[in-house]
Amino acid sequence: MSSARSRVIVAATVVWCCVFAAVHAFWALGGGVGLASSAGAQLATRRPLWFVLLGLWGTAVLLLAGAGLAGWSAVVASSPRWRRAGTGTIALVGVVLLVRAVAVESALLANVGGVRTAAGPVETRWSLALWNPWFALGAALFLALAVQLSRRYRGEPRTES
Repeated sequence: MSSARSRVIVAATVVWCCVFAAVHAFWALGGGVGLASSAGAQLATRRPLWFVLLGLWGTAVLLLAGAGLAGWSAVVASSPRWRRAGTGTIALVGVVLLVRAVAVESALLANVGGVRTAAGPVETRWSLALWNPWFALGAALFLALAVQLSRRYRGEPRTES
């Protein structure tokens, strides 16, 4: 991926992943700033082991894998089959992040099933103003990266490796 635009998209995607991974690692190590507004006051206060291991460390690891995948896309020199698989995975990550952002934003705005009431005003406000737009930004970055990759590989001869 050689164009300046592509390099910026890759860098922004890697930074997005690393920043979010760092936030989750901070929370997993006991930091509290922002955790209640993200996960809810009860989880932030109690921090059960499953939440720390899966919800915080697990998410940090997934985000670092996403950063690695985005970085891989900039230097990939493997077979076309692997490049297509990587591009598809990057697109899937973008779609999942977009669905999460839109679904949670819509549910909160429409108060589906009383979710806004259950979450509380602080969590709702932070989710609408920060967390869901953050997920939407990640979705936009991963989808833009997938588009850039698919454009790069379009017209490439199909060879089986």
